Amino acid sequence: MKKSYLKPKLFSVMKTYNKGQLLKDVVAGIIVAIIALPLSIALALASGVEPACGVYTAIAAGFVVSFLGGSRVQIAGPTAAFATIVAGIVATQGMDGLFIATILAGIMLILMGVFKLGSLIKFIPYTITTGFTAGIAVTILVGQIKDFLGLTYAEGVKPIETIEKIEANIHAIGTFSWQALLVGVVCLAILIVYPKLEKRVPPSLIAVVVGALMVKFIPGLDDGVFTIGELYTIPEGLPKIDFSGFDFSFGKISAVLPDAFTIAILAAIESLLSCVVADSMVNSRHNSNMELVAQGCGNIASVLFGGIPATGAIARTAANAKNGGRTPIAGMVHAVVLFLVLMFLMPFAGLIPMPTIAAILFVVAYNMSEWKKFVHTVKSAPKSDIIIMVTTFALTVVFDLVIAIEVGMILAAMLFMKRMSEETTVKGWKYVDTEHDEDSLDLKVVPKDVRVYEVSGPLFFGAADKILDVTVKEYTRCLILRMRAVPAIDATAMNSLESLYKKCEKQGVRLILSHVNPQPLAAMKKSGFYKAVGADNFCAHIDEALTKAQMK
Repeated sequence: MKKSYLKPKLFSVMKTYNKGQLLKDVVAGIIVAIIALPLSIALALASGVEPACGVYTAIAAGFVVSFLGGSRVQIAGPTAAFATIVAGIVATQGMDGLFIATILAGIMLILMGVFKLGSLIKFIPYTITTGFTAGIAVTILVGQIKDFLGLTYAEGVKPIETIEKIEANIHAIGTFSWQALLVGVVCLAILIVYPKLEKRVPPSLIAVVVGALMVKFIPGLDDGVFTIGELYTIPEGLPKIDFSGFDFSFGKISAVLPDAFTIAILAAIESLLSCVVADSMVNSRHNSNMELVAQGCGNIASVLFGGIPATGAIARTAANAKNGGRTPIAGMVHAVVLFLVLMFLMPFAGLIPMPTIAAILFVVAYNMSEWKKFVHTVKSAPKSDIIIMVTTFALTVVFDLVIAIEVGMILAAMLFMKRMSEETTVKGWKYVDTEHDEDSLDLKVVPKDVRVYEVSGPLFFGAADKILDVTVKEYTRCLILRMRAVPAIDATAMNSLESLYKKCEKQGVRLILSHVNPQPLAAMKKSGFYKAVGADNFCAHIDEALTKAQMK
């Protein structure tokens, strides 16, 4: 059986590929690589791993996702959304825990694509993604205050959670370094002002060069400013992975399974959101299922190459599209350029000051927070949506993303069901004396011993009790349920309907149903309700139901 839904975009675009587009893709790939290099190092440090791990991730995941992906211009690599998650896993489960969790997440993503679950991402509300994205931005910002101010924690202090980092920063404020602050402020100013003056060269690259030159040549600055090389080992050449000390026991796998699920869900959400943004920029349409398979393969390749979890990076993807990239070749070129940097230029990364990294991550956090959207939602959205967003945001900051998404989804589902139950109504028709009512020409004639109820909205467990509002009088001979506005029904509501039928049967009242839609009708047939009531008591129109009701 041919599975065309799993065809990589690369194989489709190559049919019309030409030299002109190749040149554009190569230029775009080089530019994106220049942007990705400092970001990859910064995000690796924010994730609590060695700086080179970020570059490994951008190379391996970047190449595989571009080669197998379902988008024309998607650029994959380490992203800010994963920083706090990865840092937490490394701190609690170690690098072997991160390795196992990422492999499992990769398998989950592949299965999600194979079983066509790409479209299910749309069921995660916008308010939840906005809430946890803003929450992640705050956690990244708080996590970089230490390096921006040049603080030194007391021995043994290794905060993981955001609140713990805030407390540690307060206790360590006495170790503040003006040299670190100066370098950080200058680099932050470059990142903010430079894009307004010049857009061809990435501002992060300028900030890295200026920061390194300041520490190297301005007297006195090197005393209070740490560089990456002073705190971390910068490897040369290909990564050397040693699995001998890793714990692959069942207990370890069970312990990291929730983390794997979080990585998979977040990778799926962010990569598909990035694809949607890219589609609008290049007038294309991505293959969500193929993209999920590619993200799964990319994550597995990343950790096998010494990297960390990866996903589609919206900013780098947008830069690719803006600079002429139109096929996956650009993403593959970006990975190759980073590979060459890794082989020949990586030792120079040791000269980058930590306050510069902090300044870059400040800007990353600001951009990903989308605070204007957050504020606009608070001002304009319904109260239930505001509650979901703010709750998700607060839980992300105070606890972690796993709890935030779980609680956010449960809260969203509960509030949605409440809203839907409020839309479901069961109202009886009002009886009008047609002989004395001047507008009675447009009214249906209903005998006194016939009661008609109009049922509107989905009949599910949250609204099943509305059926209990149906009542019959002592003289009622026939009850009609008009269900033209009922799109769906579930087992709980079916149980309530069956109880109503038994009540009618006990009192000698005939039950007739009018205009039952396909899904409710199928449910009634499957449950045996249709057979019990009788096919003659199901009518296509209210007029037919009223005619039958008047028959003795």
